[in-house]
Amino acid sequence: MSRFRPLGDLLRPMKLKDLPQVLQWRNHPDIRRFMFSQHEISEDEHRHWFKNAEQNHDKHLMMFEADGKASGFVQFTQLNRKPVVNWGFYLAPGSSKGTGDRLGKAALDFAFAKLNLHKVCGQALAYNQASIRFHQRHGFRQEGIFREQHYDGRIFHDVLHFGLLKSEWPVND
Repeated sequence: MSRFRPLGDLLRPMKLKDLPQVLQWRNHPDIRRFMFSQHEISEDEHRHWFKNAEQNHDKHLMMFEADGKASGFVQFTQLNRKPVVNWGFYLAPGSSKGTGDRLGKAALDFAFAKLNLHKVCGQALAYNQASIRFHQRHGFRQEGIFREQHYDGRIFHDVLHFGLLKSEWPVND
């Protein structure tokens, strides 16, 4: 067991019973404002997303549990059936300090050890400083900036792109 991951952390596949919890988290204003699609997701839209993802072998929807309590969501999407994925994640609103780092450690261990991936890629809106710091803390390198790539309905925002290779994980701090 890694010194970084406390006992009681678990990353497991998302199940149908998790849908209400994940929808509640995703629609929370503190989560939604950092998403690329910032509208409030309906139950029908959420169920449709889950059904499609379940049938897509290139997607891995995961729940993060800390000490037996659902505390976050992680999605890996393989690119062109290669060992390279995009990922996205969020925590349950109000999660205790350090939960994000625990989620990151569990998710990246899963990505590189269980899925045997070569690279994990992530994106962050330029104003999402917490996500940028998170990626940097976990060893990701900024690989680019797509200037004014995302339009939120009012203004354009830069999108920062990050990458982490298997050979760079785990981060030794």
